Amino acid sequence: MSDYTESFITHLQALAKRDRGALAALRRSLGFEPGAYPPAYPAVERFAAQGPDSESQRQALYLCAGLFALHPLHAHGRPLAAALGQAMHQRGSDSIEKRFIALLACEPDSLPQHLRQVVSLLAADHLAIDYAELLADLGRLLQRWNEEQRDRVRQRWARAFYRAAEPARAETTPPAATTAVTDTAA
Repeated sequence: MSDYTESFITHLQALAKRDRGALAALRRSLGFEPGAYPPAYPAVERFAAQGPDSESQRQALYLCAGLFALHPLHAHGRPLAAALGQAMHQRGSDSIEKRFIALLACEPDSLPQHLRQVVSLLAADHLAIDYAELLADLGRLLQRWNEEQRDRVRQRWARAFYRAAEPARAETTPPAATTAVTDTAA
Protein backbone atom coordinates (compact mmCIF):
# COMPACT_ATOMS: atom_id res chain seq x y z
CA MET A 1 0.00 0.00 0.00
CA SER A 2 1.02 3.58 -0.45
CA ASP A 3 2.58 5.73 2.26
CA TYR A 4 -0.57 7.87 2.15
CA THR A 5 -2.79 4.88 2.92
CA GLU A 6 -0.48 3.53 5.60
CA SER A 7 -0.29 6.92 7.31
CA PHE A 8 -4.09 7.13 7.32
CA ILE A 9 -4.42 3.71 8.96
CA THR A 10 -1.69 4.61 11.47
CA HIS A 11 -3.64 7.80 12.23
CA LEU A 12 -6.81 5.78 12.86
CA GLN A 13 -4.92 3.39 15.15
CA ALA A 14 -3.58 6.35 17.11
CA LEU A 15 -7.10 7.74 17.47
CA ALA A 16 -8.24 4.38 18.84
CA LYS A 17 -5.57 4.61 21.55
CA ARG A 18 -5.86 8.26 22.53
CA ASP A 19 -9.08 9.87 21.30
CA ARG A 20 -12.20 7.86 22.01
CA GLY A 21 -14.33 10.94 21.25
CA ALA A 22 -13.03 11.05 17.69
CA LEU A 23 -13.80 7.34 17.31
CA ALA A 24 -17.33 7.95 18.60
CA ALA A 25 -17.82 10.71 16.01
CA LEU A 26 -16.54 8.40 13.27
CA ARG A 27 -18.93 5.64 14.37
CA ARG A 28 -21.83 8.12 14.34
CA SER A 29 -20.78 9.22 10.86
CA LEU A 30 -21.80 5.80 9.53
CA GLY A 31 -25.43 6.94 9.87
CA PHE A 32 -24.83 9.63 7.23
CA GLU A 33 -23.59 9.77 3.67
CA PRO A 34 -19.78 9.28 3.79
CA GLY A 35 -18.19 12.68 4.36
CA ALA A 36 -21.43 14.43 5.34
CA TYR A 37 -21.07 14.41 9.14
CA PRO A 38 -19.12 17.54 10.22
CA PRO A 39 -18.00 16.22 13.66
CA ALA A 40 -15.95 13.59 11.78
CA TYR A 41 -14.10 16.20 9.69
CA PRO A 42 -11.20 16.78 12.12
CA ALA A 43 -10.28 13.09 12.04
CA VAL A 44 -10.43 12.63 8.25
CA GLU A 45 -10.44 15.84 6.23
CA ARG A 46 -6.69 16.46 6.56
CA PHE A 47 -6.14 13.21 4.64
CA ALA A 48 -8.82 14.03 2.09
CA ALA A 49 -6.98 17.30 1.39
CA GLN A 50 -3.65 15.46 0.85
CA GLY A 51 -4.95 12.61 -1.32
CA PRO A 52 -6.37 12.34 -4.80
CA ASP A 53 -8.88 15.06 -5.59
CA SER A 54 -11.94 12.89 -6.16
CA GLU A 55 -15.23 12.62 -4.35
CA SER A 56 -15.14 8.81 -4.42
CA GLN A 57 -11.75 8.78 -2.67
CA ARG A 58 -12.97 11.28 -0.07
CA GLN A 59 -16.03 9.12 0.59
CA ALA A 60 -13.79 6.05 0.81
CA LEU A 61 -11.71 7.73 3.53
CA TYR A 62 -14.79 8.59 5.59
CA LEU A 63 -16.38 5.17 5.15
CA CYS A 64 -13.15 3.36 6.01
CA ALA A 65 -12.66 5.56 9.09
CA GLY A 66 -16.21 4.91 10.28
CA LEU A 67 -15.84 1.17 9.80
CA PHE A 68 -12.52 1.23 11.64
CA ALA A 69 -14.17 3.07 14.52
CA LEU A 70 -16.86 0.39 14.60
CA HIS A 71 -14.26 -2.41 14.71
CA PRO A 72 -10.71 -1.11 15.33
CA LEU A 73 -8.92 -4.41 14.76
CA HIS A 74 -6.48 -4.07 11.84
CA ALA A 75 -4.44 -6.96 10.42
CA HIS A 76 -2.19 -6.36 7.44
CA GLY A 77 -2.85 -8.87 4.67
CA ARG A 78 -6.30 -9.98 5.93
CA PRO A 79 -8.90 -8.87 3.35
CA LEU A 80 -12.42 -8.16 4.54
CA ALA A 81 -13.81 -10.92 2.30
CA ALA A 82 -11.39 -13.51 3.70
CA ALA A 83 -12.32 -12.57 7.26
CA LEU A 84 -15.99 -12.91 6.36
CA GLY A 85 -15.33 -16.31 4.76
CA GLN A 86 -13.55 -17.37 7.92
CA ALA A 87 -16.57 -16.27 9.97
CA MET A 88 -18.82 -18.38 7.75
CA HIS A 89 -16.51 -21.38 8.14
CA GLN A 90 -16.31 -21.00 11.93
CA ARG A 91 -20.02 -20.45 12.42
CA GLY A 92 -21.21 -22.88 9.77
CA SER A 93 -23.82 -20.31 8.81
CA ASP A 94 -25.17 -20.01 5.27
CA SER A 95 -26.72 -16.64 6.12
CA ILE A 96 -23.23 -15.11 6.05
CA GLU A 97 -22.84 -16.18 2.43
CA LYS A 98 -26.19 -14.56 1.59
CA ARG A 99 -25.06 -11.36 3.28
CA PHE A 100 -21.79 -11.49 1.32
CA ILE A 101 -23.62 -11.95 -1.99
CA ALA A 102 -25.82 -8.96 -1.13
CA LEU A 103 -22.65 -6.94 -0.45
CA LEU A 104 -21.17 -7.91 -3.82
CA ALA A 105 -24.40 -7.07 -5.65
CA CYS A 106 -25.09 -3.72 -4.01
CA GLU A 107 -24.76 -0.37 -5.70
CA PRO A 108 -22.36 2.31 -4.40
CA ASP A 109 -25.21 4.15 -2.66
CA SER A 110 -26.06 1.17 -0.42
CA LEU A 111 -22.48 -0.02 0.09
CA PRO A 112 -22.03 1.77 3.46
CA GLN A 113 -25.05 0.01 4.97
CA HIS A 114 -23.96 -3.42 3.77
CA LEU A 115 -20.40 -2.89 4.97
CA ARG A 116 -21.57 -1.69 8.38
CA GLN A 117 -23.49 -4.96 8.83
CA VAL A 118 -20.56 -7.09 7.68
CA VAL A 119 -18.02 -5.28 9.87
CA SER A 120 -20.35 -5.58 12.87
CA LEU A 121 -20.49 -9.32 12.26
CA LEU A 122 -16.68 -9.50 12.10
CA ALA A 123 -16.42 -7.44 15.29
CA ALA A 124 -18.68 -9.93 17.09
CA ASP A 125 -16.25 -12.72 16.12
CA HIS A 126 -13.13 -10.59 16.84
CA LEU A 127 -11.87 -11.08 13.27
CA ALA A 128 -9.42 -8.39 12.14
CA ILE A 129 -9.32 -6.95 8.62
CA ASP A 130 -6.81 -5.04 6.53
CA TYR A 131 -8.18 -1.50 6.51
CA ALA A 132 -5.47 -0.28 4.11
CA GLU A 133 -6.64 -2.79 1.51
CA LEU A 134 -10.26 -1.96 2.29
CA LEU A 135 -9.58 1.74 1.71
CA ALA A 136 -8.07 1.02 -1.71
CA ASP A 137 -11.03 -1.20 -2.61
CA LEU A 138 -13.56 1.38 -1.42
CA GLY A 139 -11.95 3.98 -3.65
CA ARG A 140 -12.78 1.73 -6.60
CA LEU A 141 -16.18 0.50 -5.41
CA LEU A 142 -17.48 4.02 -4.86
CA GLN A 143 -16.66 5.06 -8.44
CA ARG A 144 -20.18 4.86 -9.81
CA TRP A 145 -19.04 5.31 -13.41
CA ASN A 146 -16.31 2.64 -13.43
CA GLU A 147 -18.08 -0.72 -13.51
CA GLU A 148 -14.94 -2.54 -14.69
CA GLN A 149 -12.95 -1.50 -11.59
CA ARG A 150 -15.86 -2.41 -9.33
CA ASP A 151 -16.16 -5.84 -10.98
CA ARG A 152 -12.47 -6.56 -10.42
CA VAL A 153 -12.81 -5.80 -6.72
CA ARG A 154 -15.94 -7.95 -6.44
CA GLN A 155 -14.26 -10.89 -8.18
CA ARG A 156 -11.19 -10.63 -5.94
CA TRP A 157 -13.44 -10.47 -2.87
CA ALA A 158 -15.38 -13.53 -4.04
CA ARG A 159 -12.17 -15.56 -4.48
CA ALA A 160 -10.91 -14.53 -1.03
CA PHE A 161 -14.26 -15.29 0.60
CA TYR A 162 -14.62 -18.79 -0.83
CA ARG A 163 -10.98 -19.68 -0.17
CA ALA A 164 -11.42 -18.78 3.49
CA ALA A 165 -14.91 -20.31 3.76
CA GLU A 166 -13.70 -23.72 2.59
CA PRO A 167 -10.03 -23.95 3.63
CA ALA A 168 -9.82 -27.76 3.75
CA ARG A 169 -11.31 -28.13 0.28
CA ALA A 170 -8.93 -25.54 -1.20
CA GLU A 171 -5.94 -27.43 0.25
CA THR A 172 -6.98 -30.94 -0.88
CA THR A 173 -8.42 -30.30 -4.34
CA PRO A 174 -5.79 -30.40 -7.09
CA PRO A 175 -5.90 -27.21 -9.16
CA ALA A 176 -6.20 -28.97 -12.56
CA ALA A 177 -8.25 -32.01 -11.59
CA THR A 178 -10.25 -33.41 -14.48
CA THR A 179 -12.51 -36.40 -14.73
CA ALA A 180 -12.35 -38.64 -17.75
CA VAL A 181 -15.67 -39.89 -19.02
CA THR A 182 -15.62 -43.25 -20.77
CA ASP A 183 -18.39 -45.02 -22.57
CA THR A 184 -18.70 -48.55 -21.13
CA ALA A 185 -21.92 -49.42 -22.93
CA ALA A 186 -20.17 -50.62 -26.13
